Amino acid sequence: MSHDTRDLFERMREGGTIPHDDPQMPKLWKVVAKTMELKAALNTSTNVEQIRERLSEITGKKIDGSTRIFVPFHTNFGRHTTLGKNVFINHDCTFLDLGGITIEDEVLIGPKVSVITENHPIAPANRKSLSLHRVVIKRNAWIGAGATILAGVTVGENAVVVAGAVVAKDVPANSIVGGVPAKFIKMIGE
Repeated sequence: MSHDTRDLFERMREGGTIPHDDPQMPKLWKVVAKTMELKAALNTSTNVEQIRERLSEITGKKIDGSTRIFVPFHTNFGRHTTLGKNVFINHDCTFLDLGGITIEDEVLIGPKVSVITENHPIAPANRKSLSLHRVVIKRNAWIGAGATILAGVTVGENAVVVAGAVVAKDVPANSIVGGVPAKFIKMIGE
């Protein structure tokens, strides 16, 4: 079987399937190992500035001074996460970001929220491969406690995801969704 020879991380950001036997996979596992090491230090941080500094090292991007993240915070990769300004991420959130996570400015994320950009093909012969799709949470959205945002979802500007929801489809701007699977409840202001 021939493999795509373009840079693995570039292909991951583009989304789609990465075969489990891709010859560049050791490059990924090296970053994952380093992230696990850095995450241990992150989760023993004693103040918000230290958390920002350590998460900036994991993501490879400076976290703005207006953004607050509470630990523990979990990620398996980190380099494909981008956080905007004045973002708040509460305790015990998990970001699996191989496919890319973009959190725009002014977003609120409740405790125990999971943002998952990764999946696996259904066919047993390919199940160990990675299926990657970006998640985008637009400006001023609010993700309630314990919600799960799945691969490929965009949460629209000002939208609210109710606590405990499992979001598998895009959320329109200025709307409220909830449930398992998440369904439209109403527009904000109705």
